[in-house]
Amino acid sequence: MNIHPSAIVSEKAELHESVTVGPFSVIEDGVKIGAGTTVATHVRISGPSTIGENNTIDSFAALGGAPQDLSYRGEATELIMGNDNLIREYASIHRGTVKGGGKTRIGNSCMVMAYAHIGHDCIIEDHVIIVNAAHLSGHTEVGARATVGGLTGTHQFSRIGTFAFIGGGSAVSKDVPPYAMVTGERGQMRISGLNKVGLRRNGMDRKTIKMIDAAYRILFHSPELLHDEALARAEQELGECREVAELLAFIRSSKRGVVKRVKKG
Repeated sequence: MNIHPSAIVSEKAELHESVTVGPFSVIEDGVKIGAGTTVATHVRISGPSTIGENNTIDSFAALGGAPQDLSYRGEATELIMGNDNLIREYASIHRGTVKGGGKTRIGNSCMVMAYAHIGHDCIIEDHVIIVNAAHLSGHTEVGARATVGGLTGTHQFSRIGTFAFIGGGSAVSKDVPPYAMVTGERGQMRISGLNKVGLRRNGMDRKTIKMIDAAYRILFHSPELLHDEALARAEQELGECREVAELLAFIRSSKRGVVKRVKKG
């Protein structure tokens, strides 16, 4: 095990023999770190936290800290992180709260850029990118392969759908539907288009993209239809497409409402 002499690693931490820990880093009680993970200099990882394999945690990151929630009373809540994630400088990720289920979860192959923050009880799925200084409030959920732009903030309990792309400097107060590109200040968020580039880059076929696009036209470009009418029509015409069915299920399950304003022109 390659642990720098200046690093402080608790006897109650469990590190695979292939883990690297850089100078002046602190690994506290209750931390488990899997094979191949690299912890750079001046990192602090608090427990209980489980960090998977082949992660890279860069300098001055703080993982597994106590949640910023007034109801927290020192309970042994958790941070659970998967494999192959990149956590850059000064990023922070907090443990869960009892009332929020007790766990903050980070999936696999995510990139959390410098100064970004992931609050308590967040659920981040696989291949998500959180850009510099984006701040996710507690209980935020981010779907697979979504991108959250720099300096973006989210309201507690917001949901961001799979493949969604949020422009930098946005304020997310409603749920962001899957596959959408959105931007805007609080209360002014709007859909600027379908994330076709992201879908193509990840191998989605043209037929499926066309069906998602058609569903978007029904849902967000049909002012003559009421909310439930648009959902019913999209399901009738395109519901056999799995991706469209997931989009409709996301909208129907929303508690905060979804972004609907469409950029003109």
